[in-house]
Amino acid sequence: MNQPPDIYAKQYLMTAGPTPLPPAVSQVMAEPILYHRSPAFIEVYARSLERLRTVFQTSNDVLCFAASGTGAMDSAAANLVVPGEPALVASAGKFGERWKQLCDAYGAATVALDFEWGERVDPERVDTALANAERPARAVFATQSETSTGVLNDVRALNEVALRHGAVLCVDAISGLGAVDLPQDDWGVDVVVAGSQKSLMCPPGLAFVSASERALAMGAENPGRRHYFDWALTARGQREQPPNSAFTPAVTLFRALDVALGLILAEGLERVFARHALLARAARAGIEALGLERFGPEDENANVVTAAALPEEIDGAQVPTLMRDTYGITVAGGQGILRGRIVRIAHCGYYGAFDVISALSALEMALRDLGAQTEPGSGAGAAQRVFTEAGVAPEPVG
Repeated sequence: MNQPPDIYAKQYLMTAGPTPLPPAVSQVMAEPILYHRSPAFIEVYARSLERLRTVFQTSNDVLCFAASGTGAMDSAAANLVVPGEPALVASAGKFGERWKQLCDAYGAATVALDFEWGERVDPERVDTALANAERPARAVFATQSETSTGVLNDVRALNEVALRHGAVLCVDAISGLGAVDLPQDDWGVDVVVAGSQKSLMCPPGLAFVSASERALAMGAENPGRRHYFDWALTARGQREQPPNSAFTPAVTLFRALDVALGLILAEGLERVFARHALLARAARAGIEALGLERFGPEDENANVVTAAALPEEIDGAQVPTLMRDTYGITVAGGQGILRGRIVRIAHCGYYGAFDVISALSALEMALRDLGAQTEPGSGAGAAQRVFTEAGVAPEPVG
């Protein structure tokens, strides 16, 4: 006979998207819905647009769409890609490959510069590829934090390469924005895209594009083949006073965003980045203490998600299932060619010290269930030492 579910069993979400929501974010979405042309919503909308600029560290308009993060990426391809003209995609994982699929879909003469999953994109190889191209590339597409591998790419160096060749760099910062530093204006990055459901601590459904005036002008030179994702149309509405939206916005999600951004700014961007760095450092220490190798290069700035290579002698595909169904911790396994080879523990967004400790404990027990030799408490203990030495328990505001 099947046993009834344990109604007291707690579940912890430790994936890099969707991520857990602060209670205040959840609560505001339960309030009565607002008319999107009402003064009450326009106030929320205007404040959110301004707060987004602070988080993106830009003076650009941050264009907003009701879509997943991939919608923001789609809009970038729709506005920047010209059929038959070169676009270079530097890919080192599943989400880098998505840029290639989008460029192909919009008819680019796509130059695919592929790196091994688990490697960083090498700016020198990008430089060489651009220099040796038969025709100049209009745009270079890359990923800041490759969520499928845990690797963080050097956006600043990639941007310097793109600018040297007259191309705009378009960066997928969907998981990294709000977790690791990307000062868009200081670095001169033309396009940064993001989504609501990761480090910004909101549900899925909002997509963001911070495009420079140069990038907007390039899009305007390339009209047609888009409407909803047309940057000029969206920018025109958002620049009205008070700001307007070209289409009905996701009003409830904007109310959530307004609260979440308020929490991020109350904590302060520098403290947010420091919290993520400490959580990642503890996760890496726990992984090492469990006798696992970290997947990807050593990088103290890769603070969005920690990926661990699983022992070859176990069925690695069972690790996320055991962690979820037996121990109540939902993490992500490997995708594509990495299925069964890695496990990924996220710490981007509304996460604190005990989330990381709980995830490491569940990982240890799942490994033991599958026959791996691990010392009880070793992973959690190593993480606790990191937090103790830092002298703080890194809990997010809210």
